[in-house]
Amino acid sequence: MAVYAARRAAWAVMLCLVVSLFTFVIFYVVPRGQSTQRTRGTLTDVQRAQQFSGPVAVQYAKWLNGVVHGSLGHSYVSRRPVSTIVREALPVTLALSVGGAVLWLLIALPLGVLSALRPRSLLDRTANAVVLVGISIHPLWLGLFLAYVFGYRLHLLPFTGYCDMFSPVGRCGGPTQWFTHLLMPWFTFALVFAALYVRMIRATVAETLQEDYVGFARAKGMSEWALLRRHVLPNAFIPVVPMVAMDISRFALPTALFVETAFGLPGLGQTLRNALLRNDLPVIVGVVVVTVVVIAIVNFLGEVAQALVDPRVKLRPEPAPA
Repeated sequence: MAVYAARRAAWAVMLCLVVSLFTFVIFYVVPRGQSTQRTRGTLTDVQRAQQFSGPVAVQYAKWLNGVVHGSLGHSYVSRRPVSTIVREALPVTLALSVGGAVLWLLIALPLGVLSALRPRSLLDRTANAVVLVGISIHPLWLGLFLAYVFGYRLHLLPFTGYCDMFSPVGRCGGPTQWFTHLLMPWFTFALVFAALYVRMIRATVAETLQEDYVGFARAKGMSEWALLRRHVLPNAFIPVVPMVAMDISRFALPTALFVETAFGLPGLGQTLRNALLRNDLPVIVGVVVVTVVVIAIVNFLGEVAQALVDPRVKLRPEPAPA
């Protein structure tokens, strides 16, 4: 297991290096020769981007050394360190993504399993309708709708802003305020993914119920609950582990961009949106680099978790044929 984890960690580091190289070339090397002038200020974006000298390899080495030591430059707009801006926004996006993932699994797991156990029932048809609605609705529209109905009209939950759990600012802070301010964003984030997971879990459970070992266990007199707990669910949920890791890493930031915009959350998505509107290059690069690192870490944890729950995963490379 340690060898497998080390091998996957090496691939994660390699991914970060490759993507960081492309990021550096796209944002700092390619703009040279362009003549785009900022509407405010006296310096052009290209002049500001040309902060490295020498061959591209030397420039990349200097930039990468700064990134490794936590230096991502300073914002063109606020002059604040980009590392500070990202460090303040990252916990908000992580809380939104992780909480949304927990909520979408709490919704999708029982609906998917019950739909597979009772195909073509009222529950199955209702779940299919929920899936269709969840796939069709845009997260920004859903967030604005929930904020208007449950926040502005009914006053049941806060519909804008963010309260820190550990560092209260005035009356806004602490676990209760943190939870209530994130409840509607979590539900918005979760509904987008829960719709897909209901269908996937229903399909995997229904397929597992048709396996020979399930029929053999049922012929031996095993109860349906024991059969479901010991044979069906452990095998049906194996594909869910890597899929959750991939969806959190691949779709968290694009979805968070819309959800954070709808509820006014100061996360990475909102930070990236503001940086794009202001053409704040260091902040854009900082968000991209941090996102790539988070994606690599989450994918690595997902692969290790899959290796732990799935005995079919090869923990050692097969010997080369003679």
